[in-house]
Amino acid sequence: MTSTSAGGSAGRSAGELFDLSGRVAVVTGGSRGMGREMVLAFARAGADVVIASRKLDNCEAVADEVRSTTGQRALAVECHVGYWDQNDALCERVYDEFGHCEVLVNNAGLSPLYPSLYEVSESLFDKVIEVNLKGPFRASAVFGKRMFEAGGGSIINVSSVAAVAPSPNETAYGAAKAGIHAITQSFAREYAPRVRVNCIMPGPFLTDISKAWDMDAFNERAENEIALARGGEADEVVGAALYFASEASSYTTGSVLKIDGGTAWQTG
Repeated sequence: MTSTSAGGSAGRSAGELFDLSGRVAVVTGGSRGMGREMVLAFARAGADVVIASRKLDNCEAVADEVRSTTGQRALAVECHVGYWDQNDALCERVYDEFGHCEVLVNNAGLSPLYPSLYEVSESLFDKVIEVNLKGPFRASAVFGKRMFEAGGGSIINVSSVAAVAPSPNETAYGAAKAGIHAITQSFAREYAPRVRVNCIMPGPFLTDISKAWDMDAFNERAENEIALARGGEADEVVGAALYFASEASSYTTGSVLKIDGGTAWQTG
Protein backbone atom coordinates (compact mmCIF):
# COMPACT_ATOMS: atom_id res chain seq x y z
CA MET A 1 0.00 0.00 0.00
CA THR A 2 1.29 3.44 -0.84
CA SER A 3 0.39 6.92 0.31
CA THR A 4 -0.15 9.37 -2.53
CA SER A 5 -1.40 12.90 -2.83
CA ALA A 6 -4.80 11.70 -3.97
CA GLY A 7 -7.16 11.17 -1.10
CA GLY A 8 -10.02 12.45 0.97
CA SER A 9 -11.71 11.32 4.14
CA ALA A 10 -15.28 10.94 2.89
CA GLY A 11 -16.85 7.76 4.17
CA ARG A 12 -13.78 6.59 6.08
CA SER A 13 -13.61 6.08 9.82
CA ALA A 14 -10.84 7.51 11.96
CA GLY A 15 -9.40 4.03 12.27
CA GLU A 16 -9.23 3.67 8.49
CA LEU A 17 -7.64 7.09 8.04
CA PHE A 18 -4.83 6.29 10.48
CA ASP A 19 -4.36 2.67 9.40
CA LEU A 20 -0.81 1.86 8.23
CA SER A 21 -1.39 -1.78 7.33
CA GLY A 22 0.81 -2.97 4.48
CA ARG A 23 3.27 -0.11 4.82
CA VAL A 24 6.89 0.03 5.90
CA ALA A 25 8.04 2.84 8.17
CA VAL A 26 11.68 3.77 8.79
CA VAL A 27 12.63 5.80 11.86
CA THR A 28 16.16 7.10 12.33
CA GLY A 29 17.10 7.58 15.95
CA GLY A 30 14.38 5.00 16.51
CA SER A 31 15.82 3.15 19.47
CA ARG A 32 14.90 5.58 22.24
CA GLY A 33 12.86 8.64 23.20
CA MET A 34 10.42 10.00 20.66
CA GLY A 35 11.86 7.76 17.95
CA ARG A 36 11.02 4.62 19.90
CA GLU A 37 7.50 5.86 20.60
CA MET A 38 6.95 6.52 16.88
CA VAL A 39 8.23 3.05 15.99
CA LEU A 40 5.83 1.42 18.42
CA ALA A 41 2.90 3.59 17.30
CA PHE A 42 3.47 2.79 13.63
CA ALA A 43 3.64 -0.93 14.40
CA ARG A 44 0.43 -0.77 16.42
CA ALA A 45 -1.18 0.94 13.42
CA GLY A 46 -0.21 -2.02 11.24
CA ALA A 47 3.12 -1.01 9.70
CA ASP A 48 6.27 -3.08 9.51
CA VAL A 49 9.08 -0.98 10.95
CA VAL A 50 12.79 -0.30 10.59
CA ILE A 51 14.69 0.99 13.61
CA ALA A 52 17.91 2.76 12.66
CA SER A 53 20.53 4.27 14.95
CA ARG A 54 24.23 4.11 15.72
CA LYS A 55 23.87 1.41 18.40
CA LEU A 56 22.62 -1.85 16.93
CA ASP A 57 21.94 -3.51 20.30
CA ASN A 58 19.47 -0.78 21.21
CA CYS A 59 17.77 -1.10 17.83
CA GLU A 60 17.49 -4.87 18.26
CA ALA A 61 15.86 -4.42 21.66
CA VAL A 62 13.14 -2.21 20.18
CA ALA A 63 12.71 -4.60 17.24
CA ASP A 64 12.15 -7.47 19.69
CA GLU A 65 9.60 -5.35 21.56
CA VAL A 66 7.75 -4.63 18.32
CA ARG A 67 7.62 -8.29 17.35
CA SER A 68 6.47 -9.49 20.77
CA THR A 69 3.82 -6.81 21.35
CA THR A 70 2.41 -6.23 17.86
CA GLY A 71 3.40 -9.17 15.69
CA GLN A 72 4.70 -6.81 12.99
CA ARG A 73 7.98 -7.33 11.19
CA ALA A 74 10.81 -5.22 12.57
CA LEU A 75 14.30 -4.69 11.19
CA ALA A 76 17.17 -3.22 13.22
CA VAL A 77 19.85 -1.39 11.22
CA GLU A 78 23.04 0.21 12.48
CA CYS A 79 23.28 3.61 10.80
CA HIS A 80 25.10 6.86 11.52
CA VAL A 81 23.04 9.36 9.53
CA GLY A 82 25.86 11.90 9.63
CA TYR A 83 27.64 9.83 6.98
CA TRP A 84 26.26 10.25 3.46
CA ASP A 85 26.92 6.66 2.37
CA GLN A 86 25.24 5.16 5.43
CA ASN A 87 21.96 6.81 4.44
CA ASP A 88 22.31 5.21 1.01
CA ALA A 89 23.09 1.85 2.61
CA LEU A 90 20.08 2.15 4.93
CA CYS A 91 17.80 2.72 1.96
CA GLU A 92 19.22 -0.24 0.09
CA ARG A 93 18.86 -2.49 3.14
CA VAL A 94 15.21 -1.50 3.59
CA TYR A 95 14.32 -2.14 -0.04
CA ASP A 96 16.28 -5.41 -0.11
CA GLU A 97 14.41 -6.60 2.98
CA PHE A 98 10.88 -5.35 2.27
CA GLY A 99 10.81 -4.27 -1.38
CA HIS A 100 9.07 -1.00 -0.55
CA CYS A 101 8.89 1.86 1.95
CA GLU A 102 6.09 4.35 2.51
CA VAL A 103 7.17 6.31 5.58
CA LEU A 104 10.52 7.83 6.53
CA VAL A 105 11.01 9.73 9.79
CA ASN A 106 14.21 11.76 10.01
CA ASN A 107 14.36 11.82 13.79
CA ALA A 108 18.03 11.26 14.66
CA GLY A 109 19.64 14.32 16.20
CA LEU A 110 22.06 15.63 18.76
CA SER A 111 22.89 18.90 20.52
CA PRO A 112 26.14 18.67 22.50
CA LEU A 113 26.81 21.04 25.35
CA TYR A 114 29.60 23.60 25.05
CA PRO A 115 30.94 26.34 27.35
CA SER A 116 30.52 29.28 24.94
CA LEU A 117 30.00 30.05 21.28
CA TYR A 118 33.63 31.09 20.96
CA GLU A 119 34.68 27.67 22.22
CA VAL A 120 32.61 25.67 19.75
CA SER A 121 35.15 23.58 17.85
CA GLU A 122 35.02 22.93 14.13
CA SER A 123 34.56 19.21 14.76
CA LEU A 124 31.61 19.80 17.11
CA PHE A 125 29.99 22.22 14.66
CA ASP A 126 30.45 19.77 11.78
CA LYS A 127 29.03 16.89 13.84
CA VAL A 128 25.89 18.85 14.70
CA ILE A 129 25.30 19.86 11.08
CA GLU A 130 26.03 16.37 9.77
CA VAL A 131 23.59 14.56 12.04
CA ASN A 132 20.84 17.17 12.20
CA LEU A 133 20.84 18.44 8.60
CA LYS A 134 23.10 16.57 6.19
CA GLY A 135 21.70 13.18 7.19
CA PRO A 136 18.03 14.13 6.77
CA PHE A 137 18.86 15.79 3.44
CA ARG A 138 20.45 12.65 2.02
CA ALA A 139 17.90 10.25 3.51
CA SER A 140 15.06 12.33 2.09
CA ALA A 141 16.74 12.32 -1.32
CA VAL A 142 17.31 8.58 -1.58
CA PHE A 143 14.09 7.41 0.06
CA GLY A 144 12.03 10.15 -1.60
CA LYS A 145 13.23 9.15 -5.06
CA ARG A 146 12.28 5.52 -4.47
CA MET A 147 8.91 6.51 -3.01
CA PHE A 148 8.18 8.78 -5.95
CA GLU A 149 9.01 6.04 -8.43
CA ALA A 150 6.74 3.63 -6.54
CA GLY A 151 3.80 6.04 -6.52
CA GLY A 152 3.82 7.71 -3.13
CA GLY A 153 4.93 8.00 0.47
CA SER A 154 5.39 10.31 3.42
CA ILE A 155 8.60 11.85 4.76
CA ILE A 156 8.47 13.30 8.26
CA ASN A 157 11.27 15.53 9.47
CA VAL A 158 11.78 16.37 13.14
CA SER A 159 13.07 19.85 13.94
CA SER A 160 12.90 21.84 17.19
CA VAL A 161 11.64 25.15 18.53
CA ALA A 162 15.34 26.05 18.45
CA ALA A 163 14.78 26.53 14.72
CA VAL A 164 12.69 29.63 15.41
CA ALA A 165 13.90 30.68 18.88
CA PRO A 166 17.53 29.54 19.27
CA SER A 167 19.47 30.22 22.43
CA PRO A 168 23.26 30.64 22.69
CA ASN A 169 23.35 27.12 24.14
CA GLU A 170 22.07 25.55 20.92
CA THR A 171 23.14 27.83 18.10
CA ALA A 172 24.53 25.27 15.65
CA TYR A 173 21.64 22.94 16.50
CA GLY A 174 19.10 25.70 15.91
CA ALA A 175 20.74 26.58 12.58
CA ALA A 176 20.57 22.95 11.49
CA LYS A 177 16.92 22.67 12.51
CA ALA A 178 16.07 25.88 10.65
CA GLY A 179 17.65 24.15 7.68
CA ILE A 180 15.27 21.24 8.26
CA HIS A 181 12.36 23.63 7.75
CA ALA A 182 13.92 24.76 4.47
CA ILE A 183 14.49 21.25 3.11
CA THR A 184 11.00 20.21 4.20
CA GLN A 185 9.54 22.73 1.76
CA SER A 186 12.11 21.98 -0.94
CA PHE A 187 11.55 18.22 -0.89
CA ALA A 188 7.80 18.71 -0.71
CA ARG A 189 8.08 20.45 -4.08
CA GLU A 190 10.72 18.12 -5.51
CA TYR A 191 8.70 14.93 -5.00
CA ALA A 192 5.21 16.38 -5.43
CA PRO A 193 2.55 15.34 -6.09
CA ARG A 194 3.28 11.75 -5.07
CA VAL A 195 5.31 12.12 -1.86
CA ARG A 196 4.25 14.33 1.03
CA VAL A 197 7.00 15.93 3.12
CA ASN A 198 6.20 17.52 6.47
CA CYS A 199 7.91 18.46 9.71
CA ILE A 200 7.21 18.06 13.41
CA MET A 201 8.66 20.88 15.55
CA PRO A 202 8.88 19.69 19.18
CA GLY A 203 9.46 21.88 22.17
CA PRO A 204 11.21 20.65 25.32
CA PHE A 205 10.54 16.93 25.70
CA LEU A 206 11.53 14.92 28.76
CA THR A 207 13.60 12.31 26.92
CA ASP A 208 17.24 11.26 27.39
CA ILE A 209 18.40 14.75 26.47
CA SER A 210 16.64 16.20 29.52
CA LYS A 211 18.84 14.15 31.87
CA ALA A 212 21.46 16.88 31.52
CA TRP A 213 19.01 19.63 32.51
CA ASP A 214 18.68 21.34 35.86
CA MET A 215 15.11 20.15 36.36
CA ASP A 216 14.33 22.52 39.23
CA ALA A 217 15.31 25.47 37.03
CA PHE A 218 13.42 23.98 34.07
CA ASN A 219 10.23 23.46 36.05
CA GLU A 220 10.36 27.00 37.36
CA ARG A 221 10.89 28.35 33.85
CA ALA A 222 8.11 26.13 32.48
CA GLU A 223 5.62 27.74 34.84
CA ASN A 224 6.29 31.13 33.25
CA GLU A 225 7.33 30.38 29.68
CA ILE A 226 5.38 27.29 28.57
CA ALA A 227 1.64 27.63 28.18
CA LEU A 228 1.03 24.08 29.40
CA ALA A 229 3.57 24.64 32.21
CA ARG A 230 5.55 21.41 31.69
CA GLY A 231 7.81 19.48 29.37
CA GLY A 232 6.43 16.97 26.89
CA GLU A 233 6.49 13.21 27.39
CA ALA A 234 8.00 11.10 24.60
CA ASP A 235 4.71 9.43 23.67
CA GLU A 236 3.08 12.83 23.08
CA VAL A 237 4.73 12.93 19.64
CA VAL A 238 2.63 9.99 18.48
CA GLY A 239 -0.47 11.90 17.36
CA ALA A 240 1.50 14.18 15.06
CA ALA A 241 3.58 11.30 13.68
CA LEU A 242 0.54 9.15 12.89
CA TYR A 243 -1.18 12.12 11.27
CA PHE A 244 1.68 12.81 8.89
CA ALA A 245 2.38 9.13 8.19
CA SER A 246 -1.19 8.23 7.30
CA GLU A 247 -3.96 9.22 4.91
CA ALA A 248 -5.34 11.49 7.62
CA SER A 249 -2.94 14.12 6.22
CA SER A 250 -3.54 13.35 2.55
CA TYR A 251 -3.77 17.08 1.62
CA THR A 252 -0.90 18.26 3.80
CA THR A 253 2.65 18.77 2.55
CA GLY A 254 5.42 21.27 3.20
CA SER A 255 3.99 21.97 6.66
CA VAL A 256 5.62 22.44 10.06
CA LEU A 257 3.55 21.39 13.07
CA LYS A 258 4.53 22.69 16.51
CA ILE A 259 4.06 20.29 19.42
CA ASP A 260 5.68 22.38 22.09
CA GLY A 261 3.15 22.94 24.86
CA GLY A 262 3.05 26.60 23.85
CA THR A 263 6.82 27.11 24.18
CA ALA A 264 7.16 29.11 20.96
CA TRP A 265 3.98 31.14 21.32
CA GLN A 266 5.93 34.21 22.34
CA THR A 267 7.97 34.15 19.10
CA GLY A 268 5.08 33.55 16.70
